Amino acid sequence: MTQTGNPRENAFAESFFKTLKVEEVYLKEYETFEEAYHNIKQFTDEVYNAKRLHSSIGYKNPNEMEAEVLNIR
Repeated sequence: MTQTGNPRENAFAESFFKTLKVEEVYLKEYETFEEAYHNIKQFTDEVYNAKRLHSSIGYKNPNEMEAEVLNIR
């Protein structure tokens, strides 16, 4: 997120939270905070970062892009 006044300041965060809600949160009924935390963390690590392709980074998943960037440096 960036400074106030930038029209695109929350675009990436809003996109992530929309995806998280639609693909994880709205599909489950959590009994406890710990269960919600575990499921959301698992979704982020195993689905969003490892499998889901992102158009803004050349249709790669974030793990692939990070590995590519680290190999360049």
